[in-house]
Amino acid sequence: MQNYVESVNKFGGQMPGAIGIPEEMLREAASMAVCKINIDSDIRLAMTAAIRRHMVEHPDHFDPRQYLTPARDAVNEAVVHKMVHVLGCAGKA
Repeated sequence: MQNYVESVNKFGGQMPGAIGIPEEMLREAASMAVCKINIDSDIRLAMTAAIRRHMVEHPDHFDPRQYLTPARDAVNEAVVHKMVHVLGCAGKA
C-alpha cells in the first residue's frame, strides 16, 4: 500500500499519513484462516495513483477511456498481487 500512497503523493495527492497494514501481517492473518481481509483501500489507491500519473503525464487527455485503461491495469495488478503473493488464495475459489 505504501508504494501506492507514494505514487499518489508524487502526482499531486496529499496523503502523508496513510500507511495501511503491512503485507506480512496480512499473510499471517490469511494463514490463520481469517475469513475476511479487506483490500479495498489498496485497490482504490492503485487506481487513483494510475489516474493521477496519467493526468500528469498526459494533461491533454480528457477521455475517460484514456486514463481508465491504465487505472484498470493497476487494479488488476494490485488484485493479482494480493491474491497470489499476500493472501495465498489464488485458485482456491
